[in-house]
Amino acid sequence: MSSGDGTGTLYGVGLGPGDPELTTIKAARLVRDADVIAYHSARHGRSIARRIAEPHLSGTAIEEALVYPVTTETTDHPGGYQGAIDEFYAEAAARLAAHLDAGRDVVLLAEGDPLFYGSYMHMHKRLADRYRTEVVPGVTSISAASAALGAPLVERDEVLTVLPGTLPREELARRLSDTDSAAVMKLGRTFSAVRGAMADAGRLDDARYVERATMDGQRVGALSDVDPDSVPYFAIALAPGALASSGRAAPTTAGARPELSSGEAARAELSSSGTGTGGEVVVVGTGPAGRDWLTPQVAAALSTSDDLVGYGPYLDRVPPNPRQTRHASDNRVEAERAAHALDLAASGRRVAVVSAGDPGVFAMAAAVLEVASEPKYRDVPVRILPGLSAAQAVSASVGAPLGHDHAMISLSDRLKPWDVVAGRLAAAAAADLAIAIYNPRSKARPWQVGAARDVLLEHRAPETPVVLGRDVGGSGERVTVTTLGELDPEQVDMRTLVIVGSSTTRVVERAGGTTVFTPRHYRREDT
Repeated sequence: MSSGDGTGTLYGVGLGPGDPELTTIKAARLVRDADVIAYHSARHGRSIARRIAEPHLSGTAIEEALVYPVTTETTDHPGGYQGAIDEFYAEAAARLAAHLDAGRDVVLLAEGDPLFYGSYMHMHKRLADRYRTEVVPGVTSISAASAALGAPLVERDEVLTVLPGTLPREELARRLSDTDSAAVMKLGRTFSAVRGAMADAGRLDDARYVERATMDGQRVGALSDVDPDSVPYFAIALAPGALASSGRAAPTTAGARPELSSGEAARAELSSSGTGTGGEVVVVGTGPAGRDWLTPQVAAALSTSDDLVGYGPYLDRVPPNPRQTRHASDNRVEAERAAHALDLAASGRRVAVVSAGDPGVFAMAAAVLEVASEPKYRDVPVRILPGLSAAQAVSASVGAPLGHDHAMISLSDRLKPWDVVAGRLAAAAAADLAIAIYNPRSKARPWQVGAARDVLLEHRAPETPVVLGRDVGGSGERVTVTTLGELDPEQVDMRTLVIVGSSTTRVVERAGGTTVFTPRHYRREDT
C-alpha cells in the first residue's frame, strides 16, 4: 500500500463501536494492507482500537503505540495538564510523520468514527496540511446504542442533540430541556452529574443507559437504576424523543457485565513517563520469549524509543521499526553497551536497553546503573522496567517449584570466581532453599553443571526434584523433570534454566502431566 510519490498517506480509520464485524470493508482492507498501524492506548497498553482491528491485521505492519502521558490527576509538566497533552500530540505527530516522510502509509485506528470525539482528530489537525490524508468513517457509539435499545432515538422532525457529560450539571439540564432527544457521552466519573441533570430536566423516568454497546458485556437498562460507581467511560445516557419512544418495547440486558476497564479515552488512566523532549535510558525486560510475554509497559517504552541497544539475539525479539536505530553488540560487553546507551541519552535520544527475561536478574539493569553512577552520567535519567524472568516462566511451566523461599544463582564464573559460586550453592542447599540456576553451561564451561550437582548432593537427597526448562515460551521449548541424582549435564545447555527443589518440593502426576510444586507450609521434620 504505497502512494508512489515519495511520501505516505495518513488514513484515519474508524473501526466502529466494538464488534469487529461492524468494521467496514474499506477499513478492514486498509488495516490489512497497512505499512504502519498506529493506535492510542492507556498506560496498560491494551488498546481497544487495536483489539477491534486484530482480526484484520496482517502481522507484518510496523506498530506505533501512542500512549498518553497524563490522566486527570495533576502533572509536574511546566505547562500543566494541557501542556503535557499538547507536547504528547506534537511528539506523536512527529513519530507518524517520520513514517510518512519515508513513504510508508500510516493507518491510525479509531473506535467509532475518527472525527466524532475521537483522538484521531488531534493527529489530523497536525498532519493533514502536510500529507495526503483520508478519513474512513465508522459506525458511531450512538448508532450502536440505539441498536442496543432496539428503538429509534428520533422520528420525523425530532431533533437529536449530542452532549458531552463533562458539561456543568446546570448547562446539561438546560440543553436537555431544549431538545427532543439527547445522547450524553463521556460518562464514567461524570455519571452522577448527568443523572442529576436528567432529573432536573424532567427526563430521568424515560432516560436509558447503554454500556459497551456491541462489545462483550454490553449492558442496557434504565438510567435511574444504574450504580454510579459501576459506570465506565464507554457508556452513553440516552433521552429518546417522545415520538420515537412511543410504543417502544422494554429493552433487555445482553450478556453479563464483566469487570470494568478504563478504555483509552484522551483522559483515560495513564501515567507520566520519560523526560519529555530530553533523553533517557530505559532498561527493559522482554520476557523469556515472544510478544505474549511482553508487558504493556515495556511495549510502550520500546515503541517510543529512538534507539534500541542490546545483545543481538535479544534485539531480534523486538519487531523492526525503520524509525528506530538498533545498536547490537556481543553479550560480553555490558559496560561498553551501557556507556553507549548513556552517551546516546546524554545527546537527547530516548534509548531502550533490551534484556531478555527481567533486566534486574543477571541482566543489564545492574550494568547500566553501575556505569550511570559515574559523575559524567549523573544527570542522565535511567528507568528500569521489569519483565517476566526465565525462572518464573520455567517454574510456571511445571507448577510452582519456586512457590516457597528460593535463591537465584548464576553458574557463570566470568564475573566471579568458581569458589564463590560453589560456596553460594552450598549455602543455599544447606538452607534448604529451592534454587533457580542461570547460565548453567556454555562451550567454555561444560563441566560446571556436573560440579554444581556434586556440591548440591552434599546437602540434598538424590531424590530431590530437578526441572530443566529450555526455551520456555519459544519454538524450541523443552521441559524435563528429573532428580538431582539422575541429572545428566548433557541435557543442559546455555538456553536451559535449572530449578533444584528443596526438601519439601513434591512431584505429582495429574491429569495433563507432571506437576512440581513446593508447598507454602514448612515443617522442620520435613528436612
